[in-house]
Parts: sequence; structure tokens; C-alpha cells
Amino acid sequence: MGFFEPAAWEAFFTVNGIITMFSLTLLEIVLGIDNIIFISIVAGKLPRSSQQRARMIGLSLALIFRILLLSVISWIAGLTEPLFHFGNFGASGRDLILMAGGLFLTFKTIMEIYEKLSRDEHEETGTVTAVGFAKAIVQIVILDIVFSFDSILTAVAISSNLVIMILAVIIAIIIMIAFSGVVSDFINKYQTIKMLAMVFLVAIGLVLILESLHIEETFHLDLKPYVYVAMAFSLTVETLNLLRTRNAQIRTRKHHHPEQN
Repeated sequence: MGFFEPAAWEAFFTVNGIITMFSLTLLEIVLGIDNIIFISIVAGKLPRSSQQRARMIGLSLALIFRILLLSVISWIAGLTEPLFHFGNFGASGRDLILMAGGLFLTFKTIMEIYEKLSRDEHEETGTVTAVGFAKAIVQIVILDIVFSFDSILTAVAISSNLVIMILAVIIAIIIMIAFSGVVSDFINKYQTIKMLAMVFLVAIGLVLILESLHIEETFHLDLKPYVYVAMAFSLTVETLNLLRTRNAQIRTRKHHHPEQN
């Protein structure tokens, strides 16, 4: 159903329509976590004064890409048809997009990890240049397209109502924009969290590559939930470690400076 069709809006203003929209919004937020993490890491290399602008541009473009892709759903559906074959394997446009995106994400993140391990931990970010900022935006745009494509395929699988899909995407992106600063500051403040986030992105990149090769269909196994659960578990453990370390430091300060109590 089209966005301006009365039937689509009537279906939206029902209990089932509202529940579907909230469910899809929650799913879009979960699927957007990797997008936020990548944007936070890329923007984190810029001076602090430019990071918020880079995040806003990145997430705004993500919203635009998602809405544009939703407006050409029939074209999206056609991308799942094989373009050519390697033996019994049929490579579709979707497979090529996921493969390119997975390779880019994996390579880019591994290079970020290498750079992180090679340079001084306290090395200051250089002065922003037009080229540096543009390069960051280009990288964000490339992954925005891939993540948007994956996100829309999920939305189409859940609902055929364009009103529900567009509103869910808009609400999800607004929520992500609202909390992107908090997520970005948290990731960039704690180096162990940042390294954990980058490893998570490598895992997502590998999942995209495997998905493009139809590994998940062959073995009837969806790998993404395992990656998200592993990420959530690791993040919980690391957060508890950070809290333990902070509490230990507070107790040490109180012990050495009791007059401050």
C-alpha cells in the first residue's frame, strides 16, 4: 500500500498497525546500533567541535537513504533475483551490495584497529580539514547505504504498509540522533569499549559477507542475533569492570584523603 493511500493510513490507525510500528521501530533501532557505532568511530577521529555535525549528517543521510529505498520497494525486491551464476550459486544485486559493504566495513575497521594499536593512546586528533571531514562523510555514506539496504529488507519482511515502515524508520532515526552523542562519548571515552565496538563491527562485516554468499540460507542459521548477544554480553562485562575500577579509585581517594569526606 502506498504512503498516500487512505487504506494504508486506516490500517495504521488500528491496534495491530500501532503494535507493528512499535515493533518495527524497536527492530530498526537494534539494527541501527552498528550504524551508530561506525559513525561514532569515524566521527571520533575528527576534532570534538566537528563530531556532532558529522553524526548529524551521517544519521540524516541514513534517514534519507531509508526513505528513498522504501519508495522503490519493487526495485528492491528485484535486486534479490540472480544477475549471474557461479555453478549453482546465483549472485543477485543484493548479494553484491552486501559483499561490497561487508568487505569495506571489515577492511576499514581492521585498519582502524591497526591504527589504534600502532599509535600513541594519548595522541591528539589533528586539526580538521575540508578533505578530512569530507572523507569521513564519504565513509559514513557508503556504510549508510549498506545498512539502510539491510534495514529496509527487514522492514519489508515485517510489513507491507508503507506508512508503518516510513514512520517506524523516522522514529528510529530520531531516537538514534537523540542518543548518538551519548553513545559516541561513551565509546570514545573508554578505550576498551571502543576496541570492543570495533571488533563488533568486524563481526558484522563478516556476517554481511557470509550473508551475501547465502551461508545463512544454506545452514538455516541467522548469525546476527548471535553477534548482537555476544556484543551485549561483552559490553555488560566491560561496563561492570569499569564500574568496579571507578569504585576502587573512589575508595582509594577517600582512604588517602579522609578530610575530603
